[in-house]
Amino acid sequence: MTKQYLKPLALAVSLALSLSACGKQEQAAAPTAPAKSATTAAVPAAVPTSAFDVSELDKNINACQDFNGFVNDKWVAANPIPADRSRWGAFDQLADNSLKTQHAIVEAAAKSAATAKAGSIEQKIGWLYQSGMNESAIEKAGFDPIKPKLEAIAGLKNGRQVADYLDKSFVDGDMQVFQFGASADFQHADMQIAYTFQSGLGLPTRDYYLDPKHKDIRASYADYIAKTLALTGISAADAGKQATQVLAFETALAKASLAPVDLRKPENQYHFVSVKQADKVTPHFSWEKFFAAQNVTIDKGFSLSQPKFFAEFDKLLAKAPVAQWQAYLRFHTIDDAAPYLSKAFQDNKFAFYGKTLSGTPEQKPLWKRVLRAVNSSMGMALGELYVAQEFKPEAKARAQELVDNVRNALKARIENLGWMSAETKAKAIAKWDTFLPKIGYPDKWRDWSGLNISPDNYYGNLEAAAKFNYDYDIGKIGKPTDRKEWGMTPQTVNAYYNPSDNTINFPAAILQPPFFDASADDAINYGGIGAVIGHESSHGFDDEGSQFDGAGNNVNWWSKADREKFDARTAKLVQQFDDYTPIKDKPDAHVNGKLTLGENIADLGGLNVGYDALQVALKKNPAEASQKIDGYTQDQRFFLNWARVWRGSIREKQALLQLNTDPHAPASLRAIGAPSNMPAFAKAFACKAGDAMVRPADKQVNIW
Repeated sequence: MTKQYLKPLALAVSLALSLSACGKQEQAAAPTAPAKSATTAAVPAAVPTSAFDVSELDKNINACQDFNGFVNDKWVAANPIPADRSRWGAFDQLADNSLKTQHAIVEAAAKSAATAKAGSIEQKIGWLYQSGMNESAIEKAGFDPIKPKLEAIAGLKNGRQVADYLDKSFVDGDMQVFQFGASADFQHADMQIAYTFQSGLGLPTRDYYLDPKHKDIRASYADYIAKTLALTGISAADAGKQATQVLAFETALAKASLAPVDLRKPENQYHFVSVKQADKVTPHFSWEKFFAAQNVTIDKGFSLSQPKFFAEFDKLLAKAPVAQWQAYLRFHTIDDAAPYLSKAFQDNKFAFYGKTLSGTPEQKPLWKRVLRAVNSSMGMALGELYVAQEFKPEAKARAQELVDNVRNALKARIENLGWMSAETKAKAIAKWDTFLPKIGYPDKWRDWSGLNISPDNYYGNLEAAAKFNYDYDIGKIGKPTDRKEWGMTPQTVNAYYNPSDNTINFPAAILQPPFFDASADDAINYGGIGAVIGHESSHGFDDEGSQFDGAGNNVNWWSKADREKFDARTAKLVQQFDDYTPIKDKPDAHVNGKLTLGENIADLGGLNVGYDALQVALKKNPAEASQKIDGYTQDQRFFLNWARVWRGSIREKQALLQLNTDPHAPASLRAIGAPSNMPAFAKAFACKAGDAMVRPADKQVNIW
């Protein structure tokens, strides 16, 4: 339901963690999340339009000891986390502004939907939003919309019927147990193939089922399952019994699932097999029959990405009692639909995923929840309306100039690396040369003519969109890869790199202050969007991206000696972040340096190439280079804006969840992690050896 059918892989890497709120399908970076993608607060202040407000700096904090505190502590103290958020910072603030713009667009579309051109995206978005805001109709319907599914589940009698039920569920756009979709072939990236991927868990990762430290969350989850089932009329005793069955079922899946760190490895994302070979892994689940049901033709084969997981799935088909399968399917059917059913279901889901897991006191207002569903279902269509209103051609042109300058700085860095051989450098440059930057929005908008939306059936509309998007995604199987297609909507405040097509992508919504300001001095722009461009470009050469060539194929282009040098350098970055303990009063809660390695490499590389690009720009404008603004040099302002981008605070429960699941380090550490490795930062602020922001020479990390 309202799943975004993005890549079923952990491949595309973004600048920031997900900005969505709680919910099983929106947990930050959990392996189930791509089943597509945190106060009362007074209305948050708008992002300042000035280039940089130096009054926000805390002069009582030494920049060389605590740069994040120097730049951000005053702002954080003045901007408490809103009650409907698990965190609040620069990204969230900008995303909230984007939501307000989108809100005005969908409200206008809803008001004019009845008279809009029949079948237009304005009419469809208007009716979809209108149907979601019709609280009385949704309340009256209760859980009637899912009763046919629940009745079908109740009628299952054996494993074979369970398999048939799953086949049909996927046809309808409802994924259960595992994920299925299209993505580029790791060995022939110019073609799209089918991928199946582990999923099926209601908790964030396998450790939540297996690690004793999460026993309280498991107990709360079991209670949540029971309450969810009871909302459909199941007795408390029976609901409790079924909850035990569901938790045991998911624990079996969890034991066969890979942890987030392991899922980052390309060898765990791709396992090419023929249909006959796949059927040997799952003798009780016919892939031939599954593909036929989906109307998908498989040529030589597909990726059964995690064979151990699918072997366990097959074992459960053969040996788990059908009553246990029914309990599992029943719960997940209700849980998936809960945000779109009556208030009791919505509140129950928020109580666990929002309050218990993330520590968020209040649920978002209805319009934001409905708008989230609109974005999940028709996000690119809404993006078309957003761009027409908000994104000016001159912004795209200026962003393109910055992209070119930063990419050139990256090329120069590669060419001048002292630790890499000429042979490997040549291949790195060949990859750099094939980067495809995409700015703002797609060149060609998606066609929505096959999607039927009505003004008064919210759940039905979302079901129709889920099937439409699923069919759109699997329709790519067997077809050439389209490098110009976007996996992120223009209204999203984020950016990403995709190694399978070697593209760097910058949606329109991030091309605003504090990241990009056409009226600002170069230092602000290069410390903001320049470093973002460098970040995404550096992903092409992080621990994962470096295993793909310029065509998007998973091949080794490194010499053995160069790879060993690279690994030695990245190991120091792993150790740097392993040593961080970002949660006050929880000294045992460390950052996972291996899980966050790709993002940390990208931050370090991105900030370095952004700085280099600034120096090139300043050489062309010596007057600006020597000029102080508000008492700060261009180099200082560059680093000030980098830290400002990562300002914010986070609730403790959300912080713990992020440490366990997210490939991005906490924002406060990203503000200081990369600069502390850069002599340019120490020089800019006259820091000395021994200062916290100056890492010792033997621990200083320099990769790209």
